[in-house]
Amino acid sequence: MSPESGASARISAARTFLFVPGDRPDRFDKAVASGADIVILDLEDAVTPAAKDVARNAVGDWLRAGNSAVVRINASGSDWFEEDLALSACSGLLGIMLPKAEVGSALDRVAAMSPVVALIESAAGVADIQAIARRSGVVRLAFGTIDLALDLDTTSDEVLVTIGTQFVVASRAAGLSSPIDGVTVGFKDPALVQDAMQLARTRGFGAKLCIHPAQLAAVRQALAPSAEDIARAMRIIEADRASGGAAVALDGQMVDKPLVAKAQRLLADAKSL
Repeated sequence: MSPESGASARISAARTFLFVPGDRPDRFDKAVASGADIVILDLEDAVTPAAKDVARNAVGDWLRAGNSAVVRINASGSDWFEEDLALSACSGLLGIMLPKAEVGSALDRVAAMSPVVALIESAAGVADIQAIARRSGVVRLAFGTIDLALDLDTTSDEVLVTIGTQFVVASRAAGLSSPIDGVTVGFKDPALVQDAMQLARTRGFGAKLCIHPAQLAAVRQALAPSAEDIARAMRIIEADRASGGAAVALDGQMVDKPLVAKAQRLLADAKSL
């Protein structure tokens, strides 16, 4: 397996993505030690214009020292995009998170250099979501809920829920892992984060962007099947095995192929967490 394909597989399997400001190298190792599946070193929103160059240099030095992370670069058209993109040459780079991802030359360039987490946070990006998901090099879609709400001039959760469905469908149709849910800003309240992830999971999302290590456990808890769910899934698979694959009743419910597949997926999810 090539380093790039290994990085893509890591991104595809990840459940927790933890942002760290790129100008805080003192936090990089701590972020890795937090147990986040993927650390995202952020050169965009978390870094002021005056600190962009310092942050980029710190990120590059850390990656070249043998460490690994995804890097969120600055958007295409910004003053820092070209220099940020040069980080694709760093051996420790797992992938690039491209903000304001839309169909066009910027996405094509980034995807040719590195695995891409496409952060879709504009109306134009949503309109092109199927093409973005199918672009070679894009390995995951991420839902930029805050910036998208600003772009759409909406405060309606219902609007964002409807748009979120497009992320799930586009990911599935393109053969990508389930999309990454947007951030929950209230990082001091684990219950709020857990509720948000549980709701997102019912809608087809399988991971979350996190802004603080305190959010990680809540995300994992939300994604973990309950003991009751695991026990029932095992009973479904056993009933299917005993019937030789024929449809069979269990607890008043017909056990058929879709239900068996769902049980198998649940057990696989439980094993991976």
